Amino acid sequence: MKNFVQLHANDNIVIALINFEAGAIIKVGDKEIILKDTINFGHKIAIKEIAKKAKILKYGLSIGSATQNIVVGEHVHSHNLETDYLMTDPK
Repeated sequence: MKNFVQLHANDNIVIALINFEAGAIIKVGDKEIILKDTINFGHKIAIKEIAKKAKILKYGLSIGSATQNIVVGEHVHSHNLETDYLMTDPK
């Protein structure tokens, strides 16, 4: 059973299917990645270096931009990602 899922071949993140402790190792393709952070179920893990302002890809599409450099194995979430989706007032 896989502990993570990559939704598209072009994604630079995977989604955790379990809770991971910092230091855990996942294998993506032929690359072993050491997790830098504790990462909870459903959260994103960087599988490639992501430069500040670069797009974060999920489903092969941009879901946002990095607000700082993100290293392989780092947790990708609201602390280092700015969404591409605009929030509008439904009124």
